[in-house]
Amino acid sequence: MIESLLSYGWWVAIIFIIVGFIVLVKGADWLVDGASAVAKRFGISDLVIGLTVVAFGTSMPEFVVNMVSVGHGTTELAITNILGSNIINTFVILGLTALVYPIATHRSTRNFDIPMSILAGAFIYVFVTPPHFWDKEFPGIDRLSGIILLVAFCVFLFITFRNAKAQEHSKEEEVNVKEMSVGKAIALILCGFAGLTIGGELIVDSAVDIATRMGVSEAIIGLTIVALGTSLPELATSVMAAFKKNSDIAMGNVIGSNIFNVFFVLGTSAVIRPLPAYKGIELDALMAALGSFIVWLTLKIDKDNKLPRWAGALLLIVYAGYLAYRLMGI
Repeated sequence: MIESLLSYGWWVAIIFIIVGFIVLVKGADWLVDGASAVAKRFGISDLVIGLTVVAFGTSMPEFVVNMVSVGHGTTELAITNILGSNIINTFVILGLTALVYPIATHRSTRNFDIPMSILAGAFIYVFVTPPHFWDKEFPGIDRLSGIILLVAFCVFLFITFRNAKAQEHSKEEEVNVKEMSVGKAIALILCGFAGLTIGGELIVDSAVDIATRMGVSEAIIGLTIVALGTSLPELATSVMAAFKKNSDIAMGNVIGSNIFNVFFVLGTSAVIRPLPAYKGIELDALMAALGSFIVWLTLKIDKDNKLPRWAGALLLIVYAGYLAYRLMGI
């Protein structure tokens, strides 16, 4: 049905992709609110809810778009959705946030989370750059690579839980869980899943249609339109936090999303369907790692361990140069 409606022209595809992003983001919100309320009802701590339900929820738009893309066989969209989201998260979202207000950081973020984000980009670069000692015939992210990413994700979760438990009593902030009945929570979860599914289908079908009409690769659409759309929750959260001078929230939000995107979402996608490399993937993987490296290096240099305004401007300038280069290469 979606495909037949898309045949009416450009304007339908553009409306569908906008509606898809709105439904996708709202569906993720409903799912997180409902699941958090159910978890709270069963006596699960705020710490665990924050590290699981809420953390997974911020990556649900990327996850759903990838699952739909993999199901449709549009593997370029599946990879570029993740790499593009991570690039936009670091260069654009952190860049804009730092311009509004310098971003403060926690020691665990500087010493563990950001290096893990750098490692995530480095893993992708190694996987897509031949030759592979485990599969010389497949240039891309195969199932073994996906398993490696998921194992790395499990290690990340284990260390994160261990570190968080050690600091649990020193934390003053709590996860904001909305109080509601179990029936309402379950209804929200079901509506959330429905919203995610419908939104994901609309986005993927519309993105492929736009790419076909423009005569460009799915990779370019994935790196730009789709990646920006799935990063909207992080963008809104981070910039608003900066305006309220709670910019430390932005760093954890963005870096955590980068780690989930590569290790969990891309790992799961590759296990379901191997993801072949596309033209320019090495540069995209390097950029995903470079963004986190620039942030880490700046934090080490800055005496207050903050990401200052000049670093935010630098990130935005580097992204503008990268985007211009990629668009000229289409």
